[in-house]
Order: sequence, then C-alpha cells, then structure tokens
Amino acid sequence: MAIEVKVCGLTDADAVATAATGGARYLGFVFYPPSPRSLTPARAGELARGAPPACARVGVFVDPDDALLDEVLDEVPLDYLQLHGAETPERVAAIRARTGRGVIKALKIADPEDLTPVPAYAEVADLLMFDARPPDEPGRLPGGNGLAFDWRLLHGLEVARPWLLSGGLSADNIEDAVRLCRARAVDVSSGVELAPGRKDPQKIRRFLELAGTLEPA
Repeated sequence: MAIEVKVCGLTDADAVATAATGGARYLGFVFYPPSPRSLTPARAGELARGAPPACARVGVFVDPDDALLDEVLDEVPLDYLQLHGAETPERVAAIRARTGRGVIKALKIADPEDLTPVPAYAEVADLLMFDARPPDEPGRLPGGNGLAFDWRLLHGLEVARPWLLSGGLSADNIEDAVRLCRARAVDVSSGVELAPGRKDPQKIRRFLELAGTLEPA
C-alpha cells in the first residue's frame, strides 16, 4: 500500500484539483485567521464541494469553540476536523460526539516527553498527527511553519490509531522521513508552496508522485 497524503492549506480550485487528481487522500482547509492559508466558510465550502468523493475533506482548527465549528459545518461538507491547538482529550471527545465528524488530533513534537500524551489522545481521536513543535516566539503559527522534528523519535512507537507525519515535508525529504519513522500517511503544506498560502501545482504533483512510489517498511 502506497503512502497516503494529506495536502493541507488549500486555497484555490487549481490546487484542489491538482491534489485530487494526483491521488491525495485528504484535502485540508484552514479555519484559523492568523494563518495566510485561512479561508472563510463560504470560500471553503465552494472548494470542498468541488472535491471528488474519494478525497476526505478536512477542516483545520485551533482551539475552536462550538460556535465556530457550527458556522463552518453549516457551510462546508467536512469529513474530518483537525484540532491543532491545546485541546484536551476531553475536548477532543466532546467535539467528536457533538459534530459526528471524524477527528484528527495534532500533537506537537520536539522531545521524547512530547509523546507522553499519545495514549490518552489515541483513545478519543480517529487519527493522530505528529507535527513539529514550533519555537516559543511571538507570532509563530501552531503549524504550517515548514519545520521538521527528529523523525527518529517515532521509530518503533506503538500507536493505537492511524497517524500522519507532518512538519517540514517536501519532495526533497519525504523518502527519508518515511524510512526513518515508517509513516503510513503524511501531511504537506508549506513544502508544496510558492509562498505561504499559494500552492504550486507542479510541487503538489511531484510530492504525490514520490509518495506513490513509497511503502512503509
């Protein structure tokens, strides 16, 4: 089985079409205004409705309240909600129960201690995502920073849920990343961009082509 790919931070129809036709399993739409990739629910709804059924549509949120989730879900046909903030396992479970959508919980990794919460989140989320923990700097986004962590931290990790590797991935390093941590699914955003919020169709195609040749060890 080839590596599954989530192309995240999509903002235009060409990028959505390129990702979908190239074999992306997940298409990510961001609802976090500080991000240059953030969309209004109306715009995201247009893009998501144009995606083929084979692609799972993912909404990316950072510590969302119920009002925001309701506003987005009224406009956007999402299959998964990705929680990229400091949501507790209890909050993850509550969102999943309330919305009836699958939930992807992103965990920010820099040190072995960052893996301690994995079992608790694996009990309540449908999928986990391991992303690079950003530096504690003013204005730094919770994700999409083009930063990688030491992928060897995940080698041999036993996880009770499917998971995605994220953080600083591109066509230049996806093979090494998959080899080192045996990822079965990956998430890419900045690695297929011309500039923050502007996807490059050629980079998307290349990344997906490479992912299609890889299999987890």
